[in-house]
Amino acid sequence: MAEYDHVPEVIEDGSSFFENALKKAKTISEFTGETALADDSGLEIAALNGQPGIYSSRFAGEDADDDRNIDKVLDLLANTPLKNRTAAFRCSIVLYSPEGSYEAFEGRWDGLISEARQGSGGFGYDPIFYVPEFKKTVAQLTSQEKNRLSHRAKALFALKESLRTRLELNKRSL
Repeated sequence: MAEYDHVPEVIEDGSSFFENALKKAKTISEFTGETALADDSGLEIAALNGQPGIYSSRFAGEDADDDRNIDKVLDLLANTPLKNRTAAFRCSIVLYSPEGSYEAFEGRWDGLISEARQGSGGFGYDPIFYVPEFKKTVAQLTSQEKNRLSHRAKALFALKESLRTRLELNKRSL
């Protein structure tokens, strides 16, 4: 995007991660005339009926930072037992072509919301998103582990496999 002047701001007003990713990819593709890749992601907590969801980055208000968002989640879950703190990071990625066609890819990373912050790595909700199989929060994982396991990594892997399949089909047709 650094190669373009006056890139339009995209307001994320969709009702799902997919709708926001599609709107961003379509807007940028139409603006540049190029294929565009965009994503939207966030945290969904079952005990909070899927919140913060698409409002993950602004859960505690429009000007909220990561700490305020985490504080709000911990406050809302204060009397909730750990077994009922199931959550998932979700990511939608859309690859949009200038002709108007697109493909969408999803990734999901299941875990629990811890009772307190643990770890100093990562960003967003990473210090309270507990990954049971590692017995750590995302903020305690190495960047290599996170990049292999995350919701975004899963969505990107699905995109990669789709592109690989498309390339193989094109080779066969030549």
